[in-house]
Amino acid sequence: MSECTHDCSTCGESCSERTSPQSFLEAPNAMSNIKKVIGVVSGKGGVGKSLVTSLLATAVSKAGKNAAILDADITGPSIPKIFGITEKATGNDLGIFPAKTKGGIDVMSINLLLEDDTAPVVWRGPVIAGTVKQFWTDVIWEDVDYMFVDMPPGTGDVPLTVFQSLPVDGIIIVTSPQELVSMIVEKAVNMANMMNIPILGIVENMSWVNCPDCGKKIHIFGESKTGEIATKFGLPLLAQIPFDSKIASLCDKGELESIEENPIKGASDAVLAL
Repeated sequence: MSECTHDCSTCGESCSERTSPQSFLEAPNAMSNIKKVIGVVSGKGGVGKSLVTSLLATAVSKAGKNAAILDADITGPSIPKIFGITEKATGNDLGIFPAKTKGGIDVMSINLLLEDDTAPVVWRGPVIAGTVKQFWTDVIWEDVDYMFVDMPPGTGDVPLTVFQSLPVDGIIIVTSPQELVSMIVEKAVNMANMMNIPILGIVENMSWVNCPDCGKKIHIFGESKTGEIATKFGLPLLAQIPFDSKIASLCDKGELESIEENPIKGASDAVLAL
């Protein structure tokens, strides 16, 4: 054994004197070119992460940038449905090719690999996390300016895998107005801080509904607590998305890219500023 130089970059990982932290980052496919990676997260399900992910990718694409979505919600994939993607992913010896939306957004989701879109994915956590990692290492993301990772809810295996394996440039936390959900937001914030992942800000979904008669805002869940949480952690509240039947209809039809107004402009601006 050679004498220790105390330069950890020159020796093996098994060295007992190693003091520098080990990197768990995975290299992307050799043919991939990905500039920025943004995670879309929440501490619980049902708050609209997939919608926000899709709106962000659409807004960035309309701004003239190449956008991509890595659907990391393996057991609840909805991205292909939102964009009306019905064809399956293809590949060759070099890797897997993502599907493309009508507007040119690259997408990889487990539903693009399953014969039956309604077949349940009954896998244990490590297998799911491994699949997400393969979406990064095996898929050929040819020229991507901004990749958005649609996370599953919570702070478990998949978010941990993404934070450790992918070079995440920042995350956007999605919530709804209830005080209960605001408590869950704190968990997502604390996990990001533990993993040293920058937080770009918070997006609140289902903030209100406009009365069809008088136009008054009706706060179905009561007054929002999200602003208080954002202030507590020194984070910007990037956008508030109201209940909108037009957006829901576009998602159901797989035509979200045809949306005319950007309801999360503050969030997409924060991403483009990177």
